[in-house]
Amino acid sequence: MSKSIFLSIGLLLFSNYVGSQEIIKLWSEEIPNRQESKEIETQEKGDILWIENIQEPTLEVYLPLTRTATGKAMVIFPGGGYQGLAYDVEGVEFAKWLNSKGIAAFVVKYRMPISESVIEGHKVPMQDAERAIRLVRHNAEKWNVLKDQIGIMGFSAGGHLASTLGTRYDEDFLEGPINSLSARPDFMILVYPVITMQSTYTHLGSRNNLLGENPEQSMIDSYSSEFNVDENTPPTFLIHATDDKVVSVMNSILFYKALVEYGIYSEMHIYPEGGHGFGHAIGFGHLSTWTDRLHEWIESLE
Repeated sequence: MSKSIFLSIGLLLFSNYVGSQEIIKLWSEEIPNRQESKEIETQEKGDILWIENIQEPTLEVYLPLTRTATGKAMVIFPGGGYQGLAYDVEGVEFAKWLNSKGIAAFVVKYRMPISESVIEGHKVPMQDAERAIRLVRHNAEKWNVLKDQIGIMGFSAGGHLASTLGTRYDEDFLEGPINSLSARPDFMILVYPVITMQSTYTHLGSRNNLLGENPEQSMIDSYSSEFNVDENTPPTFLIHATDDKVVSVMNSILFYKALVEYGIYSEMHIYPEGGHGFGHAIGFGHLSTWTDRLHEWIESLE
């Protein structure tokens, strides 16, 4: 094969791959739980892409090549303490990695509960999360995704949002054709997640931003995901570092304990070192192999 023909084929494949990505609005019409304000979304690009004051929640679509697609999909919730989003390092980078494994990925830019543009703060992340997974199910055929193979992945406070969705998916906030689809994820990946809102082990910044500084105990209990596990909770993969000084490893342990009590297919990996926010953990020794364990676990799912 001549070099020019090889280059043309390569460019064609690359253009097809890039062209498969798009960004769509979560809400095509009126955004629920919204009020007018002077807030403006900000994006700061340093070591990470940090986004705050989100006004228009979106779903960024990353699709694998058709010939390698497995039919599985992942809806990704980046972390940021319910203040903002570490959008690239805990979103886009993992979407691309998932594509390399034949898994479709969808990065959610969800609204923050502290925003001046929302009415009921604690409800708004879940509204966007439920809408995101329902949109993926609604467009499953278009995106070459199996409706019963849609998982969710959350990091830190995004892990709290994911665990909340995975345990409270049947609490419908909205009505309408798309919103009538199931919001239950088929599996969950929780990466150094905030799980509990109880004072002993919670990440106080996430709790204050989500529930306020003096929440009622009923709200604390409601948003402590370890209390909401039941026999219908999806299979779950957990990863955490023992030396995490931001979100205590006990968050993952509490959730895993609840999963075991209900016999939920689950797997947890706790590493001695890694701190918080390690992402792919490149350069972190054997911690950097955690994504291999994750892929093996995903492959084990029926």
